Amino acid sequence: MEIEGKKALILGASRGIGKAVAVALARAGARVVLPTFDWPQDVAAMREEFDAAGFDYFMVATDLRKPDQVADLFKQIQGEDAGLDILINNIERGGMPVVHGPYVPEQWDLEMETTLRAKWWVVRHAMPLLKAAREGVIVTLSSIAAVVGRSGPAGLIFNDGYAAANRAISSFTETWAREGAPTVRVNEVMVGFVESRHAEQTRGWEMLTAEQRQAVEAQILLGRTGKREEVVRAVLFLIREATYMTGAVLRLDGGYVLGHSQVPPMPAGTEAPED
Repeated sequence: MEIEGKKALILGASRGIGKAVAVALARAGARVVLPTFDWPQDVAAMREEFDAAGFDYFMVATDLRKPDQVADLFKQIQGEDAGLDILINNIERGGMPVVHGPYVPEQWDLEMETTLRAKWWVVRHAMPLLKAAREGVIVTLSSIAAVVGRSGPAGLIFNDGYAAANRAISSFTETWAREGAPTVRVNEVMVGFVESRHAEQTRGWEMLTAEQRQAVEAQILLGRTGKREEVVRAVLFLIREATYMTGAVLRLDGGYVLGHSQVPPMPAGTEAPED
């Protein structure tokens, strides 16, 4: 898909990975739709940056946890100049155990409303528009919490509800791919420890001790946390290049999920004979 001239809806664009993706799409010539709700200082900074760059964008104040506000958002998208080509389904709240400690009901509800339910409501309204575009793309951002849960070094960062919500997202990805076929491609980027998402520039990461952070990094095969631009490149690949990929989960974790399993040498006497 060529991005120039397309309309893209980016959730969570006021900061972190969402903002980096929004900037990349706007630079590529897309008209970007940016729902905003909280983080007023970040929203103001984003508006200033997008204005200075001359990007084609509009913001809509929307609490994506509220189905009626999601419906109003799509009324504005349709009324603004109709149509939608790209959805970046990027909204979540994770209650890190190192930050929040034991669950309280409000934290559990917040995670389910954002990490899981809001994504579903957005796709419900976006799918007809994406189908009407005749070439649509959905990229959902999720977390390796779906795979590792509250275990190992990640157990201080991923809690039970967040892990469960992210595992459910992969089920949604498959369902949405079936619903969107053949004109809408739906894929998922499952991120690991990336700056501003689980790692540096998050409160939970800074609350870990040096030893705890080292334990996380030691689990990553590539020996480091990820960069935002690496996630952006993966998202752009799924939009532009992955024309024969749908219903897939692209794990972008530096090998964290595989890191705990070492490959032993072959036992003596089992090597292949030399020629």
